[in-house]
Amino acid sequence: MIDTTPTTPAVWFITGAARGLGIELATAALEAGHRVVGTARDAGRVTAALGEHDDLLALSLDITDAAAAPSAVDAAVERFGRIDTLVNNAGNFYAGYFEEISDAQFRAQMETNFFGPLNVTRAVLPVMRAQRSGRVVTVTSTAGIIGGEFVAAYAASKFALEGWMESLRFDLAPYNISTTIVEPGFFRTELLVEGASSIWPELSLDDYADRTEQTIAAWKAMNGQQGGDPAKLGRALVQLMALDEPPQRWIAGADAVAAVERKARDLLVQADAHRELSSHLDHDDDPAAPERLTHQETRA
Repeated sequence: MIDTTPTTPAVWFITGAARGLGIELATAALEAGHRVVGTARDAGRVTAALGEHDDLLALSLDITDAAAAPSAVDAAVERFGRIDTLVNNAGNFYAGYFEEISDAQFRAQMETNFFGPLNVTRAVLPVMRAQRSGRVVTVTSTAGIIGGEFVAAYAASKFALEGWMESLRFDLAPYNISTTIVEPGFFRTELLVEGASSIWPELSLDDYADRTEQTIAAWKAMNGQQGGDPAKLGRALVQLMALDEPPQRWIAGADAVAAVERKARDLLVQADAHRELSSHLDHDDDPAAPERLTHQETRA
């Protein structure tokens, strides 16, 4: 039965809680006195990472299995009575140049990074709507707002999450459910660990061979050297979720802030580059066109 009475401590539902940021976030939530439902493909790995706690429920959940998510949510509600904060954290990284990433790999990337969070959120929202409260947090990446070399599939999945979350907030606002996008920069997690979260391209084309070899070597060398501390990120996110109004977007890491600022400047330059051409595309017989053009030109 869903408990519709707000309580302290809050109940957090965290996917990907067996490694990386998921471990640190679950630890921070537990240390703050909250209750945590931690999921991974193998619940045993959650318990191994976090230990046994009265306030921890470890669950096995494959986020790509839409039928499994409601069962996990039911188990969470049965144990703790409600879900206050959902964190869509689980994900992986299919790296490679677009032509070398197979169709199966690209679809697998979208299934995990995009449709996985949709599956879990779709299962959690009825609980939050019944409560008339809740917070949906989705971890994207700076690759969700800035495209780059060797990340075509990964960036596509994260860009998709950004569009979904920006729109979802309008759907949920009437029910006192907030949404927060988290855009981390480079943090010392397991994202670049080969075989754990990073998957290299299945295909090989001569034109890309040298670049692929060099880029994979560079990514491997970067693992364990990232500047961001995931423990600090986890504690900071718990603090943000304690605010009366959590941010709609949180850019996490000094490198991420600098990158997003560059992107914002680039967008402004691109918007202005062909302003005259862009501003004169209305039908000539549109009676409102002159008024709109005058307003646009005044702002310019």
